[in-house]
Amino acid sequence: MRRAFGFLLACTAAVAAAQVDVTGVLGGAPAAGFARAMAPRAFSFPADHGPHPDFRSEWWYFTGNLAAADGRHFGFQLTFFRVALAPNPVSRESAWATNQAWMAHFTLTDTEARRFHVAERLGRGALGIAGAEPTPFRVWLDDWQAAGSSPPALFPLRVSAADEAFAIELELTTLKPLVLQGDRGWDRKGPEPGNASHYYSYTRLAAQGSVRTPEARFPVTGTAWMDREWSTSALGAELTGWDWISLQLADDRELMLYRLRRHDGGMDALSKGVLVLPSGEKIAFGAGEFEMVPRRWWTSPRTRVRYPLAWSLEIPSQGLALEVEPRLDDQELDLSVRYWEGAVQARGRAGTEAVTGQGYLELAGY
Repeated sequence: MRRAFGFLLACTAAVAAAQVDVTGVLGGAPAAGFARAMAPRAFSFPADHGPHPDFRSEWWYFTGNLAAADGRHFGFQLTFFRVALAPNPVSRESAWATNQAWMAHFTLTDTEARRFHVAERLGRGALGIAGAEPTPFRVWLDDWQAAGSSPPALFPLRVSAADEAFAIELELTTLKPLVLQGDRGWDRKGPEPGNASHYYSYTRLAAQGSVRTPEARFPVTGTAWMDREWSTSALGAELTGWDWISLQLADDRELMLYRLRRHDGGMDALSKGVLVLPSGEKIAFGAGEFEMVPRRWWTSPRTRVRYPLAWSLEIPSQGLALEVEPRLDDQELDLSVRYWEGAVQARGRAGTEAVTGQGYLELAGY
């Protein structure tokens, strides 16, 4: 599924600012004049790493779990969102003229310090302020960026962002080939024609570099995840939001599950997931083939929103049963759009063997 709320940029494009309700923005019919994800398509790289301005929205999403030499844990998120405000650019003399708006979110979870730093930037796709390019690959907003260094290859990627006394500078290299999500990269989100996205992931990236906090700069290593998605679709009227999780297991498998929530609290039939084997082969799961059950809830002291932070996951066909807990409870982003997204860890069993893992959880529409 992944982050359909690129749409919210339409409401924040003027660097305006009342907070936007995700499901309220996504619940309308898609705007006329944009391309739609009607069926599986042939991907073309490196072009598809770059922008798709004929679609209304897209995003480049990076998360990861990092450790310093002494084992100190950090989690990070860096996401770039693009939205077209109109299907065709309007010819104007101003150098500021553009039909593209951008937003980026940067978070750093410092588990030992029990601290979650979050920052947001908004910008126009003009005058070099924000944009994306396929060759050499680069996506940026101001000085936050993810940039390739060996065109036409995507990797290694240099990922960097800084806000106040917090910063990341990382190099990411892929350990597995990309995974086409859904049906050959076509991921349906509703029964209506075109209510879908084109979606692929790099599920295991090696990360090395540094993290900076107010106290010090820490050399770090770890693993990261990259998601790419573009669409001109909206959540169906019967949906209230989603719960999404990505895990990198210690046995060299990766798991992604998402649960589309209906108004009655149940899981929608288009919820799905994928297990990526050490070889890179994927095993896909439909809504009836896995369980994703909340075990513990937390109420934000700022927004009073109640989120399900601890989860039981089970995939009977794989003998996989996991208990997922957040590194910190308070990893809420209360920005132009409000959602919870943060570092998690997992413990459980794969058949008769114990298994552990770490990853990221996203909770939207609460």
